[in-house]
Amino acid sequence: MDAEPTTSNKKNEKYNINNQRLIAESGGRCMSTQAMQSLYDFRQNNLLCDAILRLEDGGVFPIHRAILSACSTYFRTLFTTTLHSREKTDVLLPGVTSPIMNLLLEYAYLRSIDVNRENVCELLTTADYLSIVGVLDLCCDYLRDNLAPENCIGVMRFARQHFCKKLENDAYRFIVGHFVEVSQRSEEILHLPIEELKPLVGADELNVKSEQTVWELVLRWINHDPESRKDYIVDLMKNIRLGLLDTQFFLENVKDHPYVVGNDACRPIIIETLKFLYDLEMITQKDGEVPTPEIARPRVPHEILFAIGGWSGGSPTNYIETYDTRADRWIPIEETDPTGARAYHGLAVVGFDIYVIGGFDGVDYFNSCRCFNAVTKVWREVAPMNARRCYVSVAVLNNLVYAMGGYDGYHRQKTAERYNYKTNQWSLIASMNVQRSDASATTLNDKIYITGGFDGHDCMNTAEVYDPSTNQWTMITAMRSRRSGVSCISYHGCVYVIGNKTCTCYKRNFITFALFIYKLIYT
Repeated sequence: MDAEPTTSNKKNEKYNINNQRLIAESGGRCMSTQAMQSLYDFRQNNLLCDAILRLEDGGVFPIHRAILSACSTYFRTLFTTTLHSREKTDVLLPGVTSPIMNLLLEYAYLRSIDVNRENVCELLTTADYLSIVGVLDLCCDYLRDNLAPENCIGVMRFARQHFCKKLENDAYRFIVGHFVEVSQRSEEILHLPIEELKPLVGADELNVKSEQTVWELVLRWINHDPESRKDYIVDLMKNIRLGLLDTQFFLENVKDHPYVVGNDACRPIIIETLKFLYDLEMITQKDGEVPTPEIARPRVPHEILFAIGGWSGGSPTNYIETYDTRADRWIPIEETDPTGARAYHGLAVVGFDIYVIGGFDGVDYFNSCRCFNAVTKVWREVAPMNARRCYVSVAVLNNLVYAMGGYDGYHRQKTAERYNYKTNQWSLIASMNVQRSDASATTLNDKIYITGGFDGHDCMNTAEVYDPSTNQWTMITAMRSRRSGVSCISYHGCVYVIGNKTCTCYKRNFITFALFIYKLIYT
């Protein structure tokens, strides 16, 4: 007769159900751990197996054709094709080793696999050969996560050989983004053929502050095999932005270098560069736009500084300027916020989105927030804050935007809230210990520090720290100077507070403020 399960039985039943759930997910589908483990045990004991895989090294592996066909189009085609006169149940796999086959079978049955430095290349090659896409993706993820200046060139070329386009692109972006370290530390780059080196040193995306880095890499590459490579100096110089080199460096290290002097084909390049460098002062004094020659065209900057809105000419503005750190110039952006001007707002960056938070337009105090995408240059409205805030302090921690304090037109605020862009929602967090407007905040070691500000009566020298894990604000020792309209940043483990003609910092282990540097020391 049926009976209602006891509480103990319910717990055991719930445990058994959970125990049979997913061990790994692939394409959104789940596999029962218990069921797949049973099938794996069957295979190891040669039970209910319906085919055998033989390897050239003598390995013999009984398998279930349905299991391998489920994760590999190679085996699916092999075992289901009608081209054979009879079913394929005894298969020779050339070029596959027993250790790798053991790993692939473990993945096929259990969706778990140990990818490491020693086996990743052979594993990827075999997974590519056998069309086991899941293992191929795991190997690409491993290589991507372990990119370094010493191996990125090899990873890029390896990915290209196996048509892993995304991994190849990621490795290339790593190379151009970390080119200074790659050019100095990589041995692989010395073995690149000229056909691959030329487009690399000529890439607009190359992240170098000085073309001297590119020149020194070219010399390093030629010096690796000078007799066969020195004639390539002409092709490589055409890809270096020689006009961006310091004039003195060009005259002393490039113009009279033995590789250059000994090659007549370099002469036109040297003459063009000298003409540009000598005429540079005259060019900068000309009115209007002057075409930039190819030898002086700046590479694409990897960092852009945005200045959005603010107070200008006695009223708020929606004007936008960007600063190109590599070209050392400010460039106006035409796509201003169509909703109008605002000042005394906060700015926060998450990905390619710039959030403009709160502020004041000369009449109204805002709780509204706007978002500007730096790639598409499109503005959009996002969820408003719970309170109106101008002179608001803003920080970003773990892709969450925090807005703290500010002025609503009546009172200085001590409330704080955070924005989750994934849900487009603001949520209130614990309030600060004191009211603050026109303070400044930054993040360090997964905490938010806010310093100075104005409480409606006095400029403040207090500072406090917020811990998201406990949702708690804690006062820290006050600064020596009262500061409103202060700037606060974190840099190399330190928080710098700058304003009122001095720079103040806090050193945690002594709990005392000193000039010039704020450093946290953890014991």
